[in-house]
Amino acid sequence: MNLTSKVTIVIVALMVASCSINKKANKAFELGRFQNTIDMYNKVLEKNPNDAEANFYVADSYRQSNRMFESAPYYERAILNGVKNDSIQLYYAFALKSRGQYDQAKQQLEQYLKTVTDEKLSARASEEFDNLNHLEELKEKKNYFKVKNLKAINSPAAEYAPVYSDGEFYFTSSRGVNRIYLATGTPFTNIYKAQTKGARVDSTTIESISDLINNENMNEGSLTFSPDGKTIVFARGNSGKRKGTADVNLFMAILRNGQWIAPRMLNINNPGYWDSTPAFSRDGRTLYFASNRPGGYGGVDLYYAKRNARGRFYKVTNLGPEINTTGDEMFPYVADDGNLYFSSTGHPGFGGLDLFVARRNNGVTTVENLGTPINSNADDFGMFLFKADRGFFTSNRDGGAGDDDIYTFVNEDPDLKVVNYFLQGVTMTHNDKGALEILPDVTVKLLDFSGKELDEVVTEADGKFLFRVYEHERYNMVGTKKGGKDQYLITRQPFTTIGKSVDHLTLTELVTDIKFDTVMVLEKLIKDKIFVLENIYYDLDKYDIRDDAALELDKLVTILKDNPDIKIELSSHTDDRQTEQYNLKLSERRAQAAVDYIVSQGINRTRLVARGYGESKLIIQNATTEEQHQVNRRTEFKILDVGRKTSGDNFDEDSYFDDDSGK
Repeated sequence: MNLTSKVTIVIVALMVASCSINKKANKAFELGRFQNTIDMYNKVLEKNPNDAEANFYVADSYRQSNRMFESAPYYERAILNGVKNDSIQLYYAFALKSRGQYDQAKQQLEQYLKTVTDEKLSARASEEFDNLNHLEELKEKKNYFKVKNLKAINSPAAEYAPVYSDGEFYFTSSRGVNRIYLATGTPFTNIYKAQTKGARVDSTTIESISDLINNENMNEGSLTFSPDGKTIVFARGNSGKRKGTADVNLFMAILRNGQWIAPRMLNINNPGYWDSTPAFSRDGRTLYFASNRPGGYGGVDLYYAKRNARGRFYKVTNLGPEINTTGDEMFPYVADDGNLYFSSTGHPGFGGLDLFVARRNNGVTTVENLGTPINSNADDFGMFLFKADRGFFTSNRDGGAGDDDIYTFVNEDPDLKVVNYFLQGVTMTHNDKGALEILPDVTVKLLDFSGKELDEVVTEADGKFLFRVYEHERYNMVGTKKGGKDQYLITRQPFTTIGKSVDHLTLTELVTDIKFDTVMVLEKLIKDKIFVLENIYYDLDKYDIRDDAALELDKLVTILKDNPDIKIELSSHTDDRQTEQYNLKLSERRAQAAVDYIVSQGINRTRLVARGYGESKLIIQNATTEEQHQVNRRTEFKILDVGRKTSGDNFDEDSYFDDDSGK
């Protein structure tokens, strides 16, 4: 065999070996085994550092396993060696941003936007380009945070998702675990706990939360506690049954007799998608979480689900475009002050995940980057406040002990004063004797003045409900009771905090709670029951609807819209200071004018009957004073029929009659 033949055989052998590696590496990539992909393609790159395919797959494996920093040089070499697809330049820009190379990232995005044709990718690139234009503004942001690495907890392994509950510190870590997660090449994670006094954690007390919760064949992720500490919701996944993110779900466990019972999967998971990073609201009635399920605004969005008195979750709702972006939003946390903290790659930030706070002011939600030193060009996430001015968060920034580390922080803002406003009330009804009594099992919804639902609660035996409200806003409460032997009118009741704010200059405490009291009365829906409409006045001997009368009739319009299955008689009554015949005709004209006005507001005329009774039904006989005559001059409505909703009304039934009521 001559030399040429030997060289040819060697080349062919190398090509076959290379093809074999590529095939295995690509298969690993498809299965979400990104670290295996990296390891195999690095063997190719040892021989040929400019191999385009190998560089691309290593870069994308780093990106998809949340190691964007490491992906940058591989994306660069892949692009220089001819790799072209509709997203590589976008991801390269993100990788540059994660390294703090903001000008280069902006340059890549500027070029990319000239060529990209995919609508979603274009929107993501445009959003990020705009974000980079806000960086100087973010850098100049003044705050009073001081940050410190929690060395008592951190190790060369990953520690993240800190939670404080009743003197115990909980966190997730990959320490001491032998099984390797093939996506990242790092050990699986479990949930641990330790005794703590604020941020002073006793590292000698670190132990597993429970063998029933920590599964050696699964990753356990972030967790959240109900307010009473007896329920936890946590993320679990990566069993290998599905690729990567499609195999992460939310689980719940209950504490009984001091022991956690076996966890069960929540019904709000979307099979085949990533559901994770849960957080209870401070009252335990709402669970926030992150998901990449269809129908969102970006890759991962924030959602919430309501929780009923029996502990079942229902009514999953996207938090909307004020919070969610074309990027990723995750790790929600609702502090005692009602503000929502979360991490995002889509809002203007320094790189990777940044921490943000969403505040509600004058009915508008604003999102604010927490700035440095809370945020860095690395991933910063998992905020938790154990006091109004101090808490924990997670970061994989330079200078840590290893992978993800947990940090403590304190907010030394001298003007920090937290005021919480609450609306507390009780649902009641009139009994057969006319006295008020508690009415349980009422669904009370809090709506902002535009009609958007903000919160919902089902009252228990004591009829009590509690809502968080905010300064300078107007609200409506809507009470609905279904089931039982009696039917009740759906009741709408306004409330406002305008003019009720406290002066911050007078506050001496860090946190102040202000509570407003109210009573919501639901009347029984009984045929022939009569209700008096207050303040329906007419000019003397006239029947035109005055502006003040229209305001009162609008309340009846609302009742009819909220209760589309009732038919009423609207009646007008006069005093006895004219002839009987005159008063009868005047009252008929007034009743008809009122009905015509109600019809003009969108109510079907077939639901209304106008009746004038003149002076035939005086409440006060032989009245002598103007006040007594005014009692006799009244407008009433009587329920004639309770049946099916009459077609033709301008009414969105789904707003108040939700089949998934959670009851």
